[in-house]
Amino acid sequence: MIGSSVSPGLSPGLSPGLAVLISVSSVLLFLGAWYVCGRLELLSSAILPPPEEIWYTTVDILRFGYHQIPLWKHVGVSLLRALTAFALAICAGVPLGLAMGLFPVLSSALEPFVQFFRPLPKIALIPLAILWLGIGEVSKIFLIFLSTLFTVVVGSAASVKTVSRGKLRLGAALGTNSWQLIYHIILPASLPEIFTSVRLAIGVGWTTLIASEMVAADSGMGWMVMNASSYMRTDLVLLGIILLGVTGYLLDYALVLIERLAVPWAGKE
Repeated sequence: MIGSSVSPGLSPGLSPGLAVLISVSSVLLFLGAWYVCGRLELLSSAILPPPEEIWYTTVDILRFGYHQIPLWKHVGVSLLRALTAFALAICAGVPLGLAMGLFPVLSSALEPFVQFFRPLPKIALIPLAILWLGIGEVSKIFLIFLSTLFTVVVGSAASVKTVSRGKLRLGAALGTNSWQLIYHIILPASLPEIFTSVRLAIGVGWTTLIASEMVAADSGMGWMVMNASSYMRTDLVLLGIILLGVTGYLLDYALVLIERLAVPWAGKE
């Protein structure tokens, strides 16, 4: 006879220290396997360069840049494009999504357009972006903005539906008007879901960076990857991919920290 049991599919959470240890160990195990594959020449270095070759390439790029442009400038240019687009998408998408969640008539009117554009591959819009906005920075920011906006709108609209009906009834019983109800009850209750949708949207928008930097760019991490691939520089391609991945990870982590500060009640109800 079993004295105690744990429900299937459920497991106790890991301590922060153990979670970090497991994460670091998995990364080191991956790097070790990659290094062994390189040393044993299981794959050609033209297909998958070993880690030490990526390291030498990194040192070389840090010293001399790529196409006479310092590495920090490639990273900075891409970040400026992406962060500008993200800020515009959040400023436009969150209010619009909340309005759609609050007003069914507006939601019904805009839903067909949102659901049409949201899954549309943004690379298909490159010709129109060039035609409408030229080949400057605006067209690049526009593509990242579009790929981010609609996910923010959908997530913000859905967040309104997660607000407890009991809270709304309590607010009405206390005599709050519509704006007080939105500001004091609906918005605080929706913020955790809004932050989640923003994190997802920024992940989608970050993947559009390469597509946006195909528009007559001469700098940026996405441009560096595309340019290096045309010369079969797999080491530079992998370096660019690593930079994109690490930068995207840091952006997401920064959002998590902002959420902890701005929405300390998330997950505690």
